[in-house]
Amino acid sequence: MATLLTIGDFSRMTHLSVKALRHYHDLGVLAPAAIDPYTGYRSYDTSQIPAAQVIRRLRDLNMPLDQIRVVLAAPDIGSRNSEIAAHLERMERQLQQTQASVAGLRALLAGPAARQAVELRRIPAVTALAVRDVVAVAAAAEWGAVAYEALTGALAAVGLTPAGPAGALFPSAFFEVERSELTLFVPAGSAGGSLPALPAGPVRWEQIPAVEAAVMVHEGAADDIDRTYGALGTAVAERAIGVEGAIREYYLVGFAHTDEEREHRTEVCWPVFTVQ
Repeated sequence: MATLLTIGDFSRMTHLSVKALRHYHDLGVLAPAAIDPYTGYRSYDTSQIPAAQVIRRLRDLNMPLDQIRVVLAAPDIGSRNSEIAAHLERMERQLQQTQASVAGLRALLAGPAARQAVELRRIPAVTALAVRDVVAVAAAAEWGAVAYEALTGALAAVGLTPAGPAGALFPSAFFEVERSELTLFVPAGSAGGSLPALPAGPVRWEQIPAVEAAVMVHEGAADDIDRTYGALGTAVAERAIGVEGAIREYYLVGFAHTDEEREHRTEVCWPVFTVQ
């Protein structure tokens, strides 16, 4: 026989506020066992206490309510545990991001870093496999990981190997309005000049134009690359040699925009003129 509890008693037993319980009911996360048709009072069954305790702990882990609903409705333990594991992985990535931000702030508080060497270089044009799309800053890391996977898949499909490090083009609008067309590419032109047909998908052949650039190497966490941008931009401004054009990044070690690569080595290339 069911043992019904008032919403107040259920609140005390589960440490979930009455307001929260009503909210969870409205969103279909935890419905009461019974609702009085005349008063609208909610009653809960003692058998619902474990579910409420699970909800409370998942909320403590900042799991969104729509995902909690999926966990509670999972058809089996394996499906439930898969949803929880996916959320824990997201939390671990967020923790890594927080730790990287803290480390970067501590480095800034310690004082300006020694300026890296700046090389003036003419970067030749190259034929490359490329993915191009309009991307917001907030979605750039996720987009980059997907685009890079598509590029490596296309390379394998046509039997080519990279002819140089992967790179990306960042127009000014990406930084100024936090949304623009980005291009991620891998040099892969064949020696004979003929280009094999590509499988269906976002990858296409593209000619990456030559550019004269001031180049500085960034080493360390991807989150700190703004410090290299600042130092390189300062060097360009002091020499008054900057021109309009997309900034380039070349990923010498790893790929900078994947969550797994926290340490990397990237060339940042600022377009300039009169490079000898």
